[in-house]
Order: sequence, then structure tokens, then C-alpha cells
Amino acid sequence: MQKKATHILLICLMASLSLQAQIKGSGSSVFHFLSLPASSRLNALGGENVAIADDDISMAFINPALLTANTDKVLQLNYAYYLAGTMFGSAMYGHNYEDNYFGAAIHYLDYGKMQYADEFGNLLGTTFTAKDFCLNLMYARQLGPMFRVGATIKPIFSVYEAYTSFALGADVGGHFQTADSTFQMGLALRNIGWQLKSFYEDDFGQHTEMLPLNLELGLAYRLAHAPLRFSLTIHNLQRWDIAPASEDIKWYDMMFRHTIWAVDILPKSEKFYLTLSYNHRRQAEMNITDIKSLAGFALGAGVRIHKFRIGFALSQYTKSNFTYQVSLSTDINSFIK
Repeated sequence: MQKKATHILLICLMASLSLQAQIKGSGSSVFHFLSLPASSRLNALGGENVAIADDDISMAFINPALLTANTDKVLQLNYAYYLAGTMFGSAMYGHNYEDNYFGAAIHYLDYGKMQYADEFGNLLGTTFTAKDFCLNLMYARQLGPMFRVGATIKPIFSVYEAYTSFALGADVGGHFQTADSTFQMGLALRNIGWQLKSFYEDDFGQHTEMLPLNLELGLAYRLAHAPLRFSLTIHNLQRWDIAPASEDIKWYDMMFRHTIWAVDILPKSEKFYLTLSYNHRRQAEMNITDIKSLAGFALGAGVRIHKFRIGFALSQYTKSNFTYQVSLSTDINSFIK
């Protein structure tokens, strides 16, 4: 069973990479809200992490294999504030059956109300809205004491004024950890799929585009005699050049744009955590020339209070734009016992 499941995972990864190679240069991708961190924990870790498996169910948003025995009956709510009027939120719940782990989640991005204007920029006094939604149906299976595989099916729907679009996506992933959990490694291919209904038609019919495909490898190591855990996430392995078309950058800069570095302070009691991360791609693309900012850095903290865990993250995209994200989770099992 373990060998068969591993083969299935590798086949899915190779097939998706082949599909990406065929469409390279043929168009852009859509539904980039799928790349936003779904929780304060992920935000604090730099936006993405496919290696850390614990009782934080939101990690499965990035890698479904991060559903664990500890995510059974865990409920989590998340909310983020971006620009004025723009709200991002998610909700997730896990349920296990023996070595089979399930999860269901939804996340959305509401751009708020915007005003209609004519071709000359004159406001017409009426408003419209724009929203993105994604439903996540997740499954993971334990294959032996140290290895898990997982998959997610996610219908995606967007409505921008009178324009609508529907897509079907999927994630696949695997996770390995040593018996003492000091070393963890994850691999995930995210956002396999395409639009089934596009926002508009062109001369060839429906103008469909791919989802923002992302192949990620993650490593995490926890020191045995100190409350520290270090992690490295390497993203967009399927594509070397991830810089904007207008940029001409050195190879070493391009290499570091594929990396996210993070450190956690985790006491043995695990009643709280502190996290600091650095996302070089975010810093390089969102920093403002000649203006000092902390774009690319993220800071987060979490604390367990009785039967609840509260998390908070702060990240900066530009000097004038901070993102605040909060999470609240609880284990329903603690109320049943």
C-alpha cells in the first residue's frame, strides 16, 4: 500500500510538471488569492511552509499531507486585514478515522465596495463588489510511522461585478518526519487545474487560464536541547525565472527569490510560540526604492489559553501597508471529554 501510494504521488507530480511545461509562455495564471497565507501561522512563516506538521490544521492549506492525528476535530477561524476595505478570511475543520485524516475548509477574499465611473473618471454614484471563494476538501493517509501522503480537491469561484469565473483545482503532497520529530520534510504541488468557465470570451471562445502552479520543498529542524526550530521553504521549483518581466537580475538573486527562511521559538510546553521569517521574493518585488521598509519580513506569535489557541501575525509589503492576521482555534475533543 505504501509503495503504491508513493507511486501515485510521483505520477501526479510528474504529470502536472509536464502540463506546466506545455503551456509555458502561452498565457498568465488566475486566482492568485490562492497564494495568500490562510492563517496567522502561515503568514508568520513567510506565507508558505510545507514541512511543519503539528496540531495547527491551517498548515494543510499548503500541503494536505500536514493533516495529522492531532488535527482531529480541530476547528479554526482566520481573518486578515489588507488594504482599506479588503478582507480575507478562512475557516477549517478536521476529522479523522483511524489512519485516514480528513479536512474541509473555505477561504475567501472580499475586495469591498468600489464605485462605478465613466470613461472620463467621473463617479456615477453607484457601487459594485468583487469576491473570490475557494472550497477545500482534503484527505491524508498515514503510511507507516514516519510518512504521509495527502490530496486536496478545491472548487474555485470568483465574481467581479457582472463577470464570473469557475475553476477546479487540486493539491498533492507528501510529508516525512523522524521518530523524534526533530527533522521534518515536505513536498507539495499546489494549484493543479484550470478554469472551466472564464471571465470573458475572445475570438477563440472561452479565454481560460491556468491556476498559479507551485511546486514546493520544505525542510524543518528542531534543536534537541534548545527551544528553536529552523525551516526553509523552496517554492516554484517548476520554474526558474520568477522575476517580473521588466527586471534583469543576477542568478544568485533569482536563487534566493525561491526561498523563505523562518525560525520558531517553541518551549517544550508548546503553550506559546514566536516566529520570525524572511521572504526574499516579497522583499525584492514589493520594497520601494530609497524608502526603508520591512517588506519581506513577518512576525507572529501564538498562545494557548485554556481550550483555545490564539495566533497573530504582522507582515509588511510596503512602508505604508501592514497586514494584520489573527487566528482562533480549538479542539472540539476537549469539550467532549
